[in-house]
Parts: sequence; C-alpha cells; structure tokens
Amino acid sequence: MKIAVCIKAVPDTETKIQLAADRQNIDFTGVRFITSPYDEFAIEEALKLKEKHGGETTAFCLGGPEATDVLRDALARGLDSAVHVCDASFVQLDPLSTAKVLAAAIADGGFDIVLCGHQGSGTDNSLVPSMLAELLDWPQANIVVKLEVEGGSFKAEREIEGAHEIVQGSLPAVISAQKGLNEPRYPSIKGVMAARRKEIAQKDAAALGLAGKVGSAQATMKIKEMTMPADRPQGRIIDGDVDTAVKALVQLLRSEAQVV
Repeated sequence: MKIAVCIKAVPDTETKIQLAADRQNIDFTGVRFITSPYDEFAIEEALKLKEKHGGETTAFCLGGPEATDVLRDALARGLDSAVHVCDASFVQLDPLSTAKVLAAAIADGGFDIVLCGHQGSGTDNSLVPSMLAELLDWPQANIVVKLEVEGGSFKAEREIEGAHEIVQGSLPAVISAQKGLNEPRYPSIKGVMAARRKEIAQKDAAALGLAGKVGSAQATMKIKEMTMPADRPQGRIIDGDVDTAVKALVQLLRSEAQVV
C-alpha cells in the first residue's frame, strides 16, 4: 500500500503572534514552526496502516524553509520519505491553489490513500482536503475518528453535528483526520538520528507543470488585511456583602452589558 500524508508547518501554538508591517501576514521573526497538530493524527494513521498492510509512506509539505524541520519530524516518527513542495510563486496561496499544488505533487505517485489533518492550525478553514479529493477525482471522508481499510475499500466513522456518520468507499481516497482517530507517537532518538540522514526531495512549479499557473496572481481569495483581536476590558470586582453585590451585578448587566 502506498500512503501519502499531507502535512503543514504552523507557528508553535504557544507563540505570541505579531502582525507583519504589511498587515497581510504574521511576523515570522523568531517564530518556531511545528507540525500542525491535526496532521499528527494523519501521520500516526499512516504508520498504523503500513504496520497492518505493509507498503510505503511519503510526507508532502508545501511551504518555505520552515517545512524542512516539519518533514524531518515526520521522518523521525517513522514515515519512509518526504517531499518538500516549494517555489517562489507558492507564497500565501489560497486553499484552492494549495490543493492544486498538492494534487499535482501526488497525482502520478500511484498512491492508494492520502491522509491529511482535517484543518491546519491557524487558518482552520478545512477546505484543502475536500478540494484535493475533487481535483484527484477520488472519494473522500472528512473529520474521521475511526478508519478501517481492507482490500480496495475503506470504512470511516466521521463526526457530524450531534452524531457520528459511517462512510464507505473505494480506494484511492482522501481522508482527513480528527482528534480521537488515534494517539500519535513521539519520535524516538533513533528515529531523529535516522531522519537527519535522509534526503528530502524537492518539487517546484516547473517540476509539477504549474509554472505560471499557480501563484498570488491566480488566487481567487486574497487577504486584504489582518488585525489583532480587540483588547478585552479589565474585569471589575464588586465589593460588599452578597445581597449588595448581587443587586449591583444585575444592575450592571442591565445597564452596561445589556444582556438581561
């Protein structure tokens, strides 16, 4: 079985975000990048499928220099090979352009299944896995919390509002992973050392046949401006006995907050 895993390098979730001067992106100065948390479930599921069925696993990451550490992390966890998809034109792509680039990188690889996190931490738009499946013309199941693969078919349990849904389909397919699908393993020291020695392949726009076809000029969605959330007003402590404090609180909820 050939398994592809799409991963994304995102700012560490503990990073204090600052906006760049153009207010169209964040300031990456001093920012540490990590594997998007949902992608860790996709990596683990790929390893489990390989352990059960045998085969080969490959990680794909679209991005700049920050992608290298994330790909080595995937190799350290146990994936067999890695592909860095990078090009000067692949900067601030919209979800559809991202899916087009990944589809071009994956299409001729003979993969049986593509695993992704159901959304990238930070953007949280969940669009790329579905767009990728449509571009590849493959079946898909999203927000998956349980996956079974046997022969040439899959059975997935996915989260929907207020319930779970069972989806069945044939391979090849695109599956996006939700928290609860598995418990991701950590890289071992041996894995980390081995990952440092592995070569990471690179594919640019020309290699993918996308030169002049994908980039900011072709994007259908563009960021006009980013703004930080408004500062929250400081809390207020109401002094006095309970009866007095409750009356004062109700009055404030009516007159200032206007919620009662």
